[in-house]
Amino acid sequence: MERGNKKAIVLGATGLVGRLLTQKLLEDERYSEVRIFVRNPFGRTHSRLTETRADLLALKEFKTAFKGDVVFCCVGTTKAKTPDENDYRAIDYGIPVEASRLCKENGILALIIVSALGANPESQIFYNRIKGEMEAEVLRSGVPFIQLLQPSLIGGSRQETRKGERIAQGMMRFLEPVLIGPIKKYRMIDPEDIADAMIFLADHPQNEPRIPSDQIFQLAGSYRLNMEDKAHKK
Repeated sequence: MERGNKKAIVLGATGLVGRLLTQKLLEDERYSEVRIFVRNPFGRTHSRLTETRADLLALKEFKTAFKGDVVFCCVGTTKAKTPDENDYRAIDYGIPVEASRLCKENGILALIIVSALGANPESQIFYNRIKGEMEAEVLRSGVPFIQLLQPSLIGGSRQETRKGERIAQGMMRFLEPVLIGPIKKYRMIDPEDIADAMIFLADHPQNEPRIPSDQIFQLAGSYRLNMEDKAHKK
């Protein structure tokens, strides 16, 4: 793989998708620096990893360190983990929106965000409405290249126990064979697919800013084919 001088910023690097994404970026020699903003230690050192301890709810205080070529935002919470609606809004709306403002102010051209399937500012469901309002505000920021990934239920094991998610994952696995055609996007998606698609999008922008779950899966496949091709050419 060719060496490069791209600099990435990752928000939410200690989460399920964010950790996978950060590890993959550190293995990608096109990136000379991967800067993560975290409240708790990432737990890994690397010559190209820069760890900035920060409260993401006060991200604007770290404007001088918020510099790079592309920002990957994997921040998100759940109703079970954050039952207070104001706190939920501060995280799922506030952090990505503030990131978009910092991108604009610091001249960062690309912002790639994990949103959610069902995001809609007109939704009667609070959590879908917040995601939709976030997307709309981010798109108004003026950042030249924005991609909003809308995954379905994300599979994988988390550090914290989420009984409701385990039940939902079991149901989705049972229903997967009938989720075809237009409803294929509702299939459960692996966190690695999301991470791979995000890296692919950094180099292959799509015409539409919103990327539904089934397209995320396709883009992840394209990323892996790309990596295999580069490996064969070494």
